[in-house]
Amino acid sequence: MRKSIDADGTMSIDWNEWRDYFLFNPAENIEEIIRFWKHSGIDIGDSLSIPDEFTEEEKKSGQWWRQLLAGGIAGAVSRTSTAPLDRLKVMMQVHGSKSNKMNLVGGFRQMVKEGGIRSLWRGNGVNVLKIAPETAIKFWAYEQYKKLLTNEGAKLGTTERFIAGSMAGTTAQTFIYPMEVLKTRLAVGKTGQYSGMFNCAKKILKYEGVRAFYKGYIPNFLGVIPYAGIDLAVYELLKTHWLEHYVEDSVNPGVLVLLGCGTLSSTCGQLASYPLALIRTRMQAQAMVEGAPQMNMVGLFKKIVTREGIFGLYRGITPNFMKVLPAVSISYVVYEKMKESLGVAPN
Repeated sequence: MRKSIDADGTMSIDWNEWRDYFLFNPAENIEEIIRFWKHSGIDIGDSLSIPDEFTEEEKKSGQWWRQLLAGGIAGAVSRTSTAPLDRLKVMMQVHGSKSNKMNLVGGFRQMVKEGGIRSLWRGNGVNVLKIAPETAIKFWAYEQYKKLLTNEGAKLGTTERFIAGSMAGTTAQTFIYPMEVLKTRLAVGKTGQYSGMFNCAKKILKYEGVRAFYKGYIPNFLGVIPYAGIDLAVYELLKTHWLEHYVEDSVNPGVLVLLGCGTLSSTCGQLASYPLALIRTRMQAQAMVEGAPQMNMVGLFKKIVTREGIFGLYRGITPNFMKVLPAVSISYVVYEKMKESLGVAPN
């Protein structure tokens, strides 16, 4: 912070420097100043797995729902843009094995040959539709869990953020999980097998019953903990290490450092939780694979490790990582444009 205000580099802030700084960043009261610092990327301990936090002023002014709407639209555009890679990941998770070595090029060729170019976006409709309810439930649940874990007005610590974020994510997933199952079934399904989302839901209900909509829920639930915990812990560890060893008299490690910390922490979180995500997907799709026994989480884990080794638990992770950079880039650009369109105050 000091370096941002210290114009002449003497590491001593005089009245003129203080006055000039806040003339360029005017604020009527201390809350405005705090809001400016927060949204300028100063010491943001945020993780992608933890929902957004908004000030009381942002809630009263309506800025919060505009930001959530902008984020939802950005997510929809981002997911649609990277949907072919997402579908390839699901196909590799379900059908990939030692005997069927589905790779990137071969997987795309197989999908296009079976259903044409449009088939690369199969299941994307559900993936986009679930953004709104998932975001709304997660945001509402996060606010409720924060109240339960802290005294009124108290600041939320890293541990409380992890617990509240994990519980909010689990709550949202519980409500929208049937849509996750539909997305997987549509992505794995063959051309003509389902005419759409409702037809898919109707067939699952008719032939497999209501319980089929929650297949794979346990590994999905368990996966939230290592992802959220490791992501947040690694992010805080890397950021703190950088500040202690490479930056003096500042709480701002810089945008590039924060981006690097976020990327590494998210990667570590994904590596830890990916085996559970793979098992979840296979459990969701088991009934569609001809002759496949309906196995539970432990049985599937043992089968994969026995037949394919530890690397079998990471099938499909390459397209999963490949979509991260374009997804984040597209999402960021669309988010900023939508904020402008919706009249969200600049950060």
